Amino acid sequence: MNIRPSGFEIVTVTVPARLHLGFLDPSGAHGRRFGSIGLAIDTLCTRVTVAMASGRRVDGPDSGRAGRHLDTMCRRLGVAGAHHLVIEQAVPAHAGLGSGTQLALAVAAAVRRLHGLPLDLASDALALGRGARSGIGIGLFDSGGLVVDGGHGPATAIAPIISRLAFPPDWRVVVVLDPALQGISGEDESSSFAALAAFPAADAAQLCATVLMQALPALVEGDCAAFGAAITALQARLGDYFAPVQGGRRFTSPQVATVMAALAAEGASGVGQSSWGPTGFAFAPSPAAAARLVEIARRDPAGQGLDIRACKGLNRGADIRIDAGTDKSP
Repeated sequence: MNIRPSGFEIVTVTVPARLHLGFLDPSGAHGRRFGSIGLAIDTLCTRVTVAMASGRRVDGPDSGRAGRHLDTMCRRLGVAGAHHLVIEQAVPAHAGLGSGTQLALAVAAAVRRLHGLPLDLASDALALGRGARSGIGIGLFDSGGLVVDGGHGPATAIAPIISRLAFPPDWRVVVVLDPALQGISGEDESSSFAALAAFPAADAAQLCATVLMQALPALVEGDCAAFGAAITALQARLGDYFAPVQGGRRFTSPQVATVMAALAAEGASGVGQSSWGPTGFAFAPSPAAAARLVEIARRDPAGQGLDIRACKGLNRGADIRIDAGTDKSP
């Protein structure tokens, strides 16, 4: 049954996946907890559409969670009428690619635009239970590129974005995802943080310096090797810190770990894991270099069954479009 009346507007929101390249101060030794650096990437995205309808309906992957977001936004905004929400495409859940924040903000933005209301990303994120630690998902929804958030201070609700830089158009990111596994999330994530020892203040200071004085200048200067070296250092220290709640490893997926080691041996830079994984990443200075690394990863026995691809950094935020609806009844 078609419940989208012909002629109604349909809002489509497409938001890119993101890589979480690492925290700066996981325990807040210097007064602000977490802080993080992240990058929007192409080829993986979440796309939702919403329209007025004769009855409430939610279709597509992760429809339960999306439906709860829809209901929350309708109550929050006081909008009347029923909606048809479709999740047309979704980033894999619990893969370290920001799927939860993407979906929540995409639904919120779609409902707001459908009813002619301005966006309010930070406030909606809070209402939908996002942004408790990292602010990069919200920042990347807004602007894309490579962003750094300033972490949570005593009165912080959403970590502020303190830097946004364009990602060089010729650089590529080799993304290696294990579809058979999921990273920890929800209550398990909270329990994992609680189980870890405090992150040393000296190490947090070093990570902050690594990002500010090495990674960001290298990005501006187009030095992929120097940028990658900084991200590798960041990831190595954080990987060791989180290893006790990741099976004693820097990577959630043993297969991904093997492939990433092989890529590092072949000259890949900035090797690491996005958030809790099971997604690994590495940087390459050109499309040709990335294609070579992808081929090496796919030939590796450990790469069998993994999703391996080369991505661009995406220097724009979410795409929001309003179209006239059409009757698609058979």
